[in-house]
Amino acid sequence: MPFEIGIMTFAEVAADPSTGVLPSPRQRVRETIEQAQVADQAGLDVFGVGEHHRGDFAGSAPTILLAAAAERTENIRLTSSVTVLSSEDPVRVWEQFATIDLLSAGRAEIIAGRGSYTESFPLFGYDLKDYADLFREKLDLLLRIREQNPLTWQGRFRAPLVDADIAPRADGATIPVWVGVGGSPASAVSTGRLGLPMALALLLGPMTSHRETVELYRTAAAKAGHGADAMPVSINAHGFVGRTSQDARDTMYPYFAHGMMENNHQRGVGHPLSRAVFDAQSSPAAGLLVGSPQEVIDKLLGYHELYGLNRAIIQMGFGGMPQKEHLAAIERLGTEVAPVVRREVAAREGSAS
Repeated sequence: MPFEIGIMTFAEVAADPSTGVLPSPRQRVRETIEQAQVADQAGLDVFGVGEHHRGDFAGSAPTILLAAAAERTENIRLTSSVTVLSSEDPVRVWEQFATIDLLSAGRAEIIAGRGSYTESFPLFGYDLKDYADLFREKLDLLLRIREQNPLTWQGRFRAPLVDADIAPRADGATIPVWVGVGGSPASAVSTGRLGLPMALALLLGPMTSHRETVELYRTAAAKAGHGADAMPVSINAHGFVGRTSQDARDTMYPYFAHGMMENNHQRGVGHPLSRAVFDAQSSPAAGLLVGSPQEVIDKLLGYHELYGLNRAIIQMGFGGMPQKEHLAAIERLGTEVAPVVRREVAAREGSAS
């Protein structure tokens, strides 16, 4: 598949650390749709909305935001990043994404995950002791729904289906389903065995932090007969594209550090991030995709070489960054970074074949 570059958001409702101004949820959801528009116009490949069920996020219903984005965009793929499938009803997930697929003329996809934040489990009546079993069963059902209709199915966590007509169907042949993996070896192996694309979440740490995870994934896929060399792998990472290296770091740091402190408050403590640590994480060998257009190009090509990567989705604007700066970074990613990365990856793959 061609190398794809996109953006994602959780639509955080965070106060601007420099002014103290807190945007309204209405402002954040409207800004989210504007981000999708700008990404589409700039030529990016993917727009994702993540799911959180807390008052400091406006993204508790990503499918509604993606449906709105479908009406304001023309070409960009529309994905969840991620759908917390363990606490969702796979029947309803399919119906919602199939509807987005119809609205967008076949641009919908699903990234299904277990959920690194667990607020949705008690909210929807699920027990965390069933964390792993819920995901396995619900992923099985979602894939079965995708493959056949009507469907007869039985599991532990929901009523059985008997000749169930689950509609609408996809606009085209199918809806892509990726599995979001946070680095767990067991998750990577199970995803490989199923032959599903893998979306890796990379927050902080070295670029190489998921090398073993990717190797396990491809080995498991090959053993299961899925043609491991063609298995798509994506990274979801934080970043920012500035005019220059210094501009990117100076703009991103205060918001990112603010987000790292505030985002974890329901886990009891924030994550303090000094400027020195942030700058180290912005270096060529570390995970953050922040810098000038050329720096981000170089790092994306490095990720491609390291993992055989097929896609990168960047979360920009984390921590309450103003819309003006956020949109400018999206524009640079689409017009200055993405064309070069696609061209270089195509040239590499052409010379290797």
